[in-house]
Amino acid sequence: MITSLFKKSTPINYSLVVLLLIIFFLLIQFHAESHLSSAFSMFNKISILAILLASFFIVNFIAKKNGLTKNSSYPILFFLLLLCLFPSIFKTPNLIFANFFLLLAYRRLASLQNLNAIKQKLFDASLWICVAALFHFWCILFLFLVYISIIFHASRDYRNWLIPFIALFTTLTIFILAALVFDIAWITYLIETSKTNFQLDYFTNNIQNLALSIYVVLSLYFVFSMIFTLSNKPMILQASYKKMIFGFFIGVIVFLISINKSNAMLVFTFLPLAILCTNNIEYSQNKTYQEIVLGLFILFGFFSFFSQL
Repeated sequence: MITSLFKKSTPINYSLVVLLLIIFFLLIQFHAESHLSSAFSMFNKISILAILLASFFIVNFIAKKNGLTKNSSYPILFFLLLLCLFPSIFKTPNLIFANFFLLLAYRRLASLQNLNAIKQKLFDASLWICVAALFHFWCILFLFLVYISIIFHASRDYRNWLIPFIALFTTLTIFILAALVFDIAWITYLIETSKTNFQLDYFTNNIQNLALSIYVVLSLYFVFSMIFTLSNKPMILQASYKKMIFGFFIGVIVFLISINKSNAMLVFTFLPLAILCTNNIEYSQNKTYQEIVLGLFILFGFFSFFSQL
């Protein structure tokens, strides 16, 4: 029954997911220590919600436009459920903004499979990744995904290998000039966030530990399921799925090495994981299996969300 509801893209499905997102966001804000005490605070919260909504539509666009999933609402549903696993994401604007720019980069990298405007797409993707790094420094590691895409699609032209460096130089130049004009503390913040921390000692309660454990089990299952069945996918899409797998592991590395670590930093793995989860569901011929997997995912997501309010 659940799979029947979301196996097609309809306005009702999109409206339901958007409504759930708004409800979850408002619940988090209601239970937060600081409420909307000023017009600026309200504008800030509305901006965050707008970026989250835009992120959902970019996830849907990437999945559908590039043929990574069928015509279903599963990608945005899984993206929402992954957010529910770690509701602290709703209270970390820097990660929300960083992930939004990474989604824009994914959009350009995924479209490389048609081999049109390669240099422009590589530059755009590199630029968005560099902008994301201004909000969370270690997002800069996603430039490796740009080079992986070059290997898959455009390795023969040596100029393509220089494009990420040009984007990096452009972003740094503009950022430093803006910091010197407006606030030099921006540079200090970037330097501080460039430090590393490999320890997993940030848990404040058992629910966070449980949520991370659930995430690890689900991730291992869906990622390795894709790895083992990758050869059965259409040849034209295999490079795109490989980029999603690499993107997932880069996101995990960003989480593992970041300072001020929290479960919320796993948001950088949500797009690849949502697409891999969707692919697993859509290509299964077993209706019972589909219902069980999706039902468990919903159960885990909702339980984790309401347990951490």
